[in-house]
Amino acid sequence: MKVVVTGTPGTGKTKVAKALAKKYKLKYIDLSKIIKEKKLYESYDRKLKTYIVDIKKIKKLLTDIAKEDNIIIDSHLAHYSNKKYVGLCIVTKCDISVLKKRLEKRKYPKAKIRENLDAEIFDVCLIEAREQKHKIKIIDTTETFSKKRFQLSHI
Repeated sequence: MKVVVTGTPGTGKTKVAKALAKKYKLKYIDLSKIIKEKKLYESYDRKLKTYIVDIKKIKKLLTDIAKEDNIIIDSHLAHYSNKKYVGLCIVTKCDISVLKKRLEKRKYPKAKIRENLDAEIFDVCLIEAREQKHKIKIIDTTETFSKKRFQLSHI
């Protein structure tokens, strides 16, 4: 089984990915951690407090990783994986007001919060996953995580 979990930061990707990894005994892969370790970014944006990644390098890395079996990849960039190596692309979504509170709790700069809210409003991750022609499952985490519990039956 090869699964990627994508979505706007703050929509619950990590909780979903870790819960699925545990339930189905999949190797959990945090793509953001690998990007930092391997320095697959072009620069650091101090205003937004984020790395600007090199998408070509990310796609190559994802192809290499996705050749493994029984994995789940967690990242807002995971949908860039080649569809021939991925069985399912899960896109997490969340109500904008809830997402805003989650991002504020993380102490994101206002500009970064605005950028992520816009990404969620315009379904950036979902549209890009569709452009990659993935088999997609959308999970709305608004209520699920607001109640402090995540049910795998949603998948």
